[in-house]
Amino acid sequence: MKKVLATVAIGCAAVVALAGCGGGDHREKNSVEELVSKYGYQWTDPNAPIVNADGARELSFNVYSSKNASALDYNDMKVMEDLFESTNVYVNWENVSETIYKEQKNLIFGNGNKPDAIYHAGMTAGEIIKYASRKVLLPISDYLEYMPNFKQILNDRPDIKKQITNVEDGKIYALPRIEEMGLLQNPNLLFLNKEWTKQAVRANAVSGITEAQIEDGLALTSAQMESILIYFRDHDMNGNGNARDERPMNFVHNNWQGNQCDLYGMFGLNDNLEHRVIKDGKVTYTVTDDAFKEATNYIAKWVSDGLIDSVSFEQSQDNFLANGKGAEIYGAFYWWESETVVSNPDNYIVCEPLVGPNGDQTICVSNNPEVSTGELIVFSGCPNPEVLLTYFDRYYMPEISAQINYGPIGIVYEEEKDENGKLVQKEIPAGTTADELRLQNAPFGICYLSDYAWENVVNMEPRAQLRLERLEKYATPYVPATVTPVPNLQFTQAELNTLNQYENNIDTYIRSNLLKWLTKGGVSESDWTKFKSELASNRVGLNAVQKVYQDAYDRFVAEN
Repeated sequence: MKKVLATVAIGCAAVVALAGCGGGDHREKNSVEELVSKYGYQWTDPNAPIVNADGARELSFNVYSSKNASALDYNDMKVMEDLFESTNVYVNWENVSETIYKEQKNLIFGNGNKPDAIYHAGMTAGEIIKYASRKVLLPISDYLEYMPNFKQILNDRPDIKKQITNVEDGKIYALPRIEEMGLLQNPNLLFLNKEWTKQAVRANAVSGITEAQIEDGLALTSAQMESILIYFRDHDMNGNGNARDERPMNFVHNNWQGNQCDLYGMFGLNDNLEHRVIKDGKVTYTVTDDAFKEATNYIAKWVSDGLIDSVSFEQSQDNFLANGKGAEIYGAFYWWESETVVSNPDNYIVCEPLVGPNGDQTICVSNNPEVSTGELIVFSGCPNPEVLLTYFDRYYMPEISAQINYGPIGIVYEEEKDENGKLVQKEIPAGTTADELRLQNAPFGICYLSDYAWENVVNMEPRAQLRLERLEKYATPYVPATVTPVPNLQFTQAELNTLNQYENNIDTYIRSNLLKWLTKGGVSESDWTKFKSELASNRVGLNAVQKVYQDAYDRFVAEN
């Protein structure tokens, strides 16, 4: 693509500070009629160029985007070169690090010389309302005529439309990323070292199970797991002469996956990092349930007794994964797959959720959304926005979505499709991991990968398929039908004001107390009473926040 683009937009060199052409934007602004007559602009045939050769030479767009440090410059990515070849739409990407984007975000919106769009924009509902009211953002929903793929998604999926529509004026100002695989709702699986567990059984350290039962799907009570962990703690399980390097149970506290939340399922709580779920149609906070106190004290005892490794509350995800490699030290851990965590994954089985002391058996229900709102915005000053939006509309075609999300045909996917006409991934090059290959070659961002794509267009990554199979067996059956995640909700300005006033303080208050209780022996009855009283007070404001979420959820589920 570089050779083709050498003559294009020479006046718009890569921007170091805030994207756009220096000295003002002198690009020609055309009506749709002029775009059609001069540049052959068309939006109805998704397999034909969007503009002709003149359009490729004379039209250009400047898009600002953060990118992963491992990724190629988007201008050099094969998937972007292929998109130019198929659309004739020239996009000049200005890539910056994720850190720089966070630092410059507010400056970009306040600067008079803006880029045409921001990819990986990370716009919150509050930011969208703020900048939409100031006419800074282009109302994308006014241009759906030129976006046949996205328009069809909205027609087919009113639930998605609700998640991205601004309740203040009923318009859409940002394009979403949609990757639906059924994975994010349950981000934890419990893995157990089977050889170590067999040793515990042979030593009569745990009752009620036999060696033959130690396979995937093992159901353990909390008392049985406690006995197993005690045995792991007190013996040199890996045989290296050091009886103190074993870590009986491990996780990453408050991580998006592999966290502590499933442990609360032993007490019937579908906890998550926000401690907020929908139960029987009501927004419910797990931390207001007295079972949460009982669970916290139970888990805290495992920590005090050295059954849960105390480093679980300090380590990063990277530390957790690095420590799992080499000599075996993990007896049990929470993650999506053992293959990522340990050097010998075949030595670990997947367990059912633990059955608690009162007979409860359920798991975390995460609020991690499969629809990411606010992924791309277009500024109102963008010339010829119809062409740019038709270009981005192509990203929602399943085959292009797959390449945007995983990498291009020829590098990540085979040139030839399988017998079912679906894209199939190439063998990972020696010395490279699947993550490394993907991060280098895929820009991520806006896409639409849902049931149709997985069934007809592209094969899931083998590891994703493995995760899904395990979750369907050992996780999702243990979530009550009456409990669901909180979806992406849209708020009014008044509701956002309430959330801005209270929500960060609530989060800090809960997290600081919970960390203290889990690592320092539990919570007393008096401290628990004080905690619940403070949550309900006007100072902390949980009741006000809960009402905001309930009102927004009621709107979400209401009939149109």
